[in-house]
Amino acid sequence: MDMKGMDMKGMDMKAMMEHCQEQMSSMKMSGNPDVDFATMMRMHHQGAIDMANAEMRDGKDAQMRKMATDIIATQKKEMARLDAFLAKQGHSVDKLNK
Repeated sequence: MDMKGMDMKGMDMKAMMEHCQEQMSSMKMSGNPDVDFATMMRMHHQGAIDMANAEMRDGKDAQMRKMATDIIATQKKEMARLDAFLAKQGHSVDKLNK
């Protein structure tokens, strides 16, 4: 099942993880290991944010909800650094969001 561009709301954790793995596995490699690393890490970080958002939506444990909040903030900062690197390399971040 192709879930590119699908809204992660309502997906369970396993489906989110499978979606993230599918995206990374199907990514066309650029031949530049730095760009490929940044692109795959960005996908990986987005998967972590999606899972953390699901925890915030459905989770009840205060410690796990706090961890989810921290993960969202940290991963967004790291994604901004990856986006800046990719932009400098001439790779469109907008293409990664689709």
